[in-house]
Amino acid sequence: MSRFDFTPYRRSTVGFDRLFDLLESQSRANGGDNYPPFNIQRRGEDHYRITLAVAGFKPADIEITAQQNLLVVEGKKREETQAEGEMLHVGIASRNFERRFELADYVRVENAALADGLLQIDLVREIPEAMKPQKIAIGSAPVTIDSADNVTD
Repeated sequence: MSRFDFTPYRRSTVGFDRLFDLLESQSRANGGDNYPPFNIQRRGEDHYRITLAVAGFKPADIEITAQQNLLVVEGKKREETQAEGEMLHVGIASRNFERRFELADYVRVENAALADGLLQIDLVREIPEAMKPQKIAIGSAPVTIDSADNVTD
């Protein structure tokens, strides 16, 4: 995979250092390991779902950790006693994994469920009221200026 050079953009922008660092670190961290496969789905204006294919893993084998701006999903397959018979072919991957997802500000994990070999993690973005745009009503109180340049309400 070729590496994209952000240097020209860094020279002409201010305040986007975190974004460029994030993009560069993601390209280094995901240098070819595609296990387990996953989907990211937008389910509404502020609702998202990450689905990971984790066939053979049980809920006790998976650990989900949410930190500020980071979601880490780890799978640690426990050694199980071999079932009756001899395995002739092993095609279902059962190796340990760690997947990291960078989250935007105010995105939190709402729910996680494991069914039919798919781990679904629902995310929601909740912007605090203080950060949301607010409409400002224009007051109707008249402002008068007297002859001495004093402003009165």
